[in-house]
Amino acid sequence: MQGIFLGPKGIRVVWRILIAVVLYELLVFVLQIALITIPSVYEWWRLHGLTIFTPGVLFFSESVRVAAVLLVALAMTRVEERSFAEYGFPAREAFGRRFCQGLFYGLAMLTLLMAFMYALHGYSLGGWALGAGPGMRSALLYLLAFLLVGIFEEFWFRGYLQATLESGIGFWPAAIALSIAFGAFHFRNPGEEQMGLLMASFFGLLAAFSLRRTGSIWFAIGMHTAWDWGQSCFYGVPNSGIVATGHLMNSSLNGPNWLTGGSVGPEGSILVFPLLLLSAVAIGCMFPSKRKAV
Repeated sequence: MQGIFLGPKGIRVVWRILIAVVLYELLVFVLQIALITIPSVYEWWRLHGLTIFTPGVLFFSESVRVAAVLLVALAMTRVEERSFAEYGFPAREAFGRRFCQGLFYGLAMLTLLMAFMYALHGYSLGGWALGAGPGMRSALLYLLAFLLVGIFEEFWFRGYLQATLESGIGFWPAAIALSIAFGAFHFRNPGEEQMGLLMASFFGLLAAFSLRRTGSIWFAIGMHTAWDWGQSCFYGVPNSGIVATGHLMNSSLNGPNWLTGGSVGPEGSILVFPLLLLSAVAIGCMFPSKRKAV
């Protein structure tokens, strides 16, 4: 591994990643500009896009990112002569068993975390914030929006970038580097703090471990979707420093920041670290060791 980036293969890996990142940023810019030039979209974005967090705002931003990253990956399949399955994104597993397992697992992880916080008097349950009809609508819309979040972030960090960087430096060095990048990616969120960034990096390692054991990112997509949906919509707590409108429960966080996560929310709590360790052990028991499917 030493000095691998000095050789021709290492140089190709670096250039491919740089090209992919530049293409992604360019596509996001172009797609956003194209959408905002539509008068009705511009007016909606001017009124909502920069002020409040809603399913519509999330869907707008994440659909652009998903489209951009899929287009970039499609272009890179031609350059690298690889398939989406080799990027950990096999079409035959789309929204299948692994994805459903991930959904259950992510919500179970978060519920266990909230239960511990409740037992330590760091979280208080309130009544329902919405009626049955509006609540169901908000829950479904947020689920769809956070599904896009899960697809974008997992396919970008644990899919294409992981597969490409892994070909140069190996699986775990690539996973560690990209998990650090994943944590830093959340720095842009308002209310985010150092502990939240650190725990996001550890979550990235857990997602990479699930990729290693299941052979695809579909379990991680489900886990990521449910984790974010549970915080923002179901439990109504801050998620990476952002409080969503239209959440289902009137809840509150009480106590020191090390327990509650402060402005970051529960994923900034020190309790997340042992939870992720426990989750990694459980994933190791659930899935036998295997390499990524090709």
